Amino acid sequence: MIRVVLERVKQKKRTMEFPSKKITLPQRYRGLPQIEAKECQKCKTKSCLEPEVCPTRAIHATADATSPTAIDLGKCLFCLQCQNACPSAAITFSNNYQMATSKRSDLILSGNELKLADTMATSLTKLLGRSLKLRQVSAGGCNACEADTNVLNTLAFDLARFGIQFVASPRHADGMLITGAISKNMELALYKTYIAIPSPKIVIATGACAISGGPFKNSSSVVGGTDGLQSDDCIPGGPTIAVDLFIPGCPPHPLTILDGLLRLIKR
Repeated sequence: MIRVVLERVKQKKRTMEFPSKKITLPQRYRGLPQIEAKECQKCKTKSCLEPEVCPTRAIHATADATSPTAIDLGKCLFCLQCQNACPSAAITFSNNYQMATSKRSDLILSGNELKLADTMATSLTKLLGRSLKLRQVSAGGCNACEADTNVLNTLAFDLARFGIQFVASPRHADGMLITGAISKNMELALYKTYIAIPSPKIVIATGACAISGGPFKNSSSVVGGTDGLQSDDCIPGGPTIAVDLFIPGCPPHPLTILDGLLRLIKR
């Protein structure tokens, strides 16, 4: 026992100081994309828009002359293919992990600054803001988003210090966190989980697959993320699952997830 205590004293505090202290990630981390509108306008080839460049068609042309190219973060895999194809270096990936939004439309990034997630409604904040219990549903994921979600429970992040915990039963939850492209086999289970959570409830879509289907969008085996959810497909007259927080990435960094959750509860 004494050896354990001595080792703990030797290790000191292992939990990061986020959010009171800004965390700087390594330069090799692929975070929020940046589009230099002026450089993009000069480009004549538009190589980044070739069909074979982006595997999920996340990058597309716009009608806005001030920023002719946009990236849908809800589809983006952060694979750097568009950056490598851009002859004018107008597209780069920063090491900024803050990318969670409240609206699906806010994930469309052009030359403008990304609008980050808002705090949930005042009535919900008063009810859930100090203690948020989430049921995590892996609806056909590859375990990457699931792993980066689970790591939030480790000593370094210590999610529980913010009053946020993952629970085993949806009946004990305030909302659910969805990962995966939502396979046909998991669609009904997802709706049953949503129905079992007491109202009012929140929904968080984590990762490109949960938001848009990711690389599996056109597969006949998946629904295609929360974009393609139709309750009548499995529960006639069932509820519509409205997403309150979108966390992009493939997978999203644990800090991206944590930053989004804290913005949601105004922490």
